[in-house]
Amino acid sequence: MIFTSLGPSAVKVSRLCLGTMNFGPMTNEADSHAIMDKAEELGFNFIDTADMYGRARGDGLTEQIVGNWLAGRKVRREHVVLATKVYAQMGDGPNERGLSAYHIRRACEASLRRLRTDYIDLYQLHHVDRSTTWEEICEALEVLVRDGKVIYLGSSNFPAWQIATGNQIAARRTMLGLVSEQSRYNLQTRTVELEVLPVCRAYGMGFLPWAPLGGGILSGVLERGGSGRTASQKTQALINKHRQPIERYENLCRQIGETPATVALAWLLSNPIVTSLVLGPRTLEQLTSSLRALEIKLDESTLKALDEIWPGPGGEAPEAYAW
Repeated sequence: MIFTSLGPSAVKVSRLCLGTMNFGPMTNEADSHAIMDKAEELGFNFIDTADMYGRARGDGLTEQIVGNWLAGRKVRREHVVLATKVYAQMGDGPNERGLSAYHIRRACEASLRRLRTDYIDLYQLHHVDRSTTWEEICEALEVLVRDGKVIYLGSSNFPAWQIATGNQIAARRTMLGLVSEQSRYNLQTRTVELEVLPVCRAYGMGFLPWAPLGGGILSGVLERGGSGRTASQKTQALINKHRQPIERYENLCRQIGETPATVALAWLLSNPIVTSLVLGPRTLEQLTSSLRALEIKLDESTLKALDEIWPGPGGEAPEAYAW
């Protein structure tokens, strides 16, 4: 495994992060623990979850699965960099969602109980809350850091201007601010190249792509046929919409002798702004096969071919859409 710093912090995280969104809804607890055991064996030290992950709203099932694994481990808690998130509706009350100081404090306590830990290494704001000021958000987070319940702060699915605003207000309060942003990013979905990646670079933040395989369409769907995740109606519609580039992509992968999933992950890792890929394995095989992406280096001709198949937004803003 390869390790790197998480943004401006000195903490080291594995370049592949174990995302747990499928634990509970798609993968039962025993199989989830087997995947986590294997990830630890392979050198993963970075685990990402969220309070909203689970079967039903507010049950926090995925955090419970992760917490049960942490409690039953023989290795020390300090060997894991544990990340979770806050924002989603976790109950029926009007204050059981969002980023108010009221909800952040209560949600953090609930996550700590489910995760069966005293602290969260990376606490991420899961979505923008337009009804809450950054001053209120920062004050709530500052208390959690001061109390030792949270170490680092991050954002997820935030636009660039919100990231910049949050970091500026945090700086006024002499806080470290956001150390990372987690957004959807893959060969097929490259919107973050416009402004989110540049703002992360400007603030020295880490960047954590989620859905690195595009929800499955970059994993060799045509080669495999309609099985597993590709059998869903939503994914089939996506495949039909992008069938031509998918065909070209899978042909290119065959030519270079690598699987489509490996190439998709390696492409992300080739970007110096990318810190760690948030994988979402449902099986042990999906987990173990991801390590190949750490071993290969895509040459310039392959990178150029990938850009032709999956063109991005045209670079960074404003040059991407203005003179």
